[in-house]
Amino acid sequence: MDDDEITSVHVKQNLSSSKIMDLMNQYPNLKTITCPKSVFNRTPKVYIDALETLDINLKIEYKWGKSKPSNVFLKSKVLKLAKEGLSAKEIAKQLDISLSKVYYLIKSSDDDFKFNNYKRKYDDEVRNSVFSLKKDGKSVKYISEKLDIPLRTVYYMLNNK
Repeated sequence: MDDDEITSVHVKQNLSSSKIMDLMNQYPNLKTITCPKSVFNRTPKVYIDALETLDINLKIEYKWGKSKPSNVFLKSKVLKLAKEGLSAKEIAKQLDISLSKVYYLIKSSDDDFKFNNYKRKYDDEVRNSVFSLKKDGKSVKYISEKLDIPLRTVYYMLNNK
């Protein structure tokens, strides 16, 4: 949306004459300025009257916390970055959102996306060796010693094919 199309803005700072002029210059079609009650109470009556003569309403409106982009836009942005190969941490840092929010948005999307930047400590060749040795009847302890892999890792590989 262009600044020319915006008719309502929310301010959190005290309204001064220069702030009002900046808003009017930035948003030529401005009709409403909303602000918290604390800002409204500190705005001089002269400024409120001047705004009314310019057909600009000053209203009290609470907008708690950091403004957040809509989830639809954010979800598409997260999916786009993930498909470009960025890790969840990199996406969270770039979009200034939490890591759990990145995972939530990906999981809640209709797309069956999975991050592929997970690195296994043991490659497929070692994993296949573990499976073939077990298939040949070798003990887990023997496999562990022969391939120099911790015993619990061999159990994990065998249980989570």
